[in-house]
Amino acid sequence: MRLDRVWIIIRAGSQAAQRQARRCAEDLRASGSHVTIAASGASSNPFPGLLATEPAPPDLAVVLGGDGTVLGAARHLAAQAVPILSFNVGGHLGFLTHERSLLRPAADDPQGGLWRRLRDDHFALERRMMLEARVYRGGDRNPPAADAPAEIDADGPHGALNDFYFRPCLDEVAPTCLLELEIDGEVVDQYRGDGLIIATPTGSTGYSMAAGGPILHPGIEAIVVNPICPMSLSSRAVVVPPRSRLSIWPLGESNRRVRLWKDGAHATLVDPGDRCVVQRGPDPALLLQLEQSPSYYRTLTHKLHWAGSLSIEPSPN
Repeated sequence: MRLDRVWIIIRAGSQAAQRQARRCAEDLRASGSHVTIAASGASSNPFPGLLATEPAPPDLAVVLGGDGTVLGAARHLAAQAVPILSFNVGGHLGFLTHERSLLRPAADDPQGGLWRRLRDDHFALERRMMLEARVYRGGDRNPPAADAPAEIDADGPHGALNDFYFRPCLDEVAPTCLLELEIDGEVVDQYRGDGLIIATPTGSTGYSMAAGGPILHPGIEAIVVNPICPMSLSSRAVVVPPRSRLSIWPLGESNRRVRLWKDGAHATLVDPGDRCVVQRGPDPALLLQLEQSPSYYRTLTHKLHWAGSLSIEPSPN
């Protein structure tokens, strides 16, 4: 891998991430890399500015933060085919990140072994499926063909690595919402409740899991459709093929608008009569994997605090 140009994206407000970014930048610049450091967070999005002002996309984006920082980077860098190497610095669960200890040089290689390892292509590259959403304003219930160009009045595209979800816009006016779901031109259900989640396998351990949805291995390409606290016991989570095309309409009075969220960040508002089309995104997120023998199940047991040992302890006499 070439490391001529590297972006270091840090979690906004994290002093630990700032300190680690300075160390990484010093090591990379000493070996001839051009390094740019930028902060990313709920109120700071550096990517439009970087993509507009930098002469070219980077060879690598190093993310120092938690899963939210990685998700923000993936939404903007997937289309540029920029690999992302992430470390849990100042984050929480860290499903998508490496442990911070992998940033430190090995005891027998104090000269910056991580960067040499990358230059020698000693890593794996995971391609994670993403989702794309467009909102079409007005009452046209005939969605365009999958390969047709987007209409001029379409809001989007919006991208997500984890999930899209629909929630009531104003709780004091409409604490619940009514959403109609159509899959590949066929009406499947109407969900009345707190909302609806459309998730990738990567996002199946996020909000969808918290709402009772299934966990999907990231090696599976599929889409999870999961209602949030539905008022009907028959409304259940379903898993559909990755090429499915989902259309979602808010129903009801004009004040029952819903808010569309992407990876926990606000995307847009959807009014009754509008149609939101969600489908597989055209570009996968590229995540670098450093572990020699990575185990998704080990990550689950560690992050979710599942049973630490399956061995049967002898019963006391």
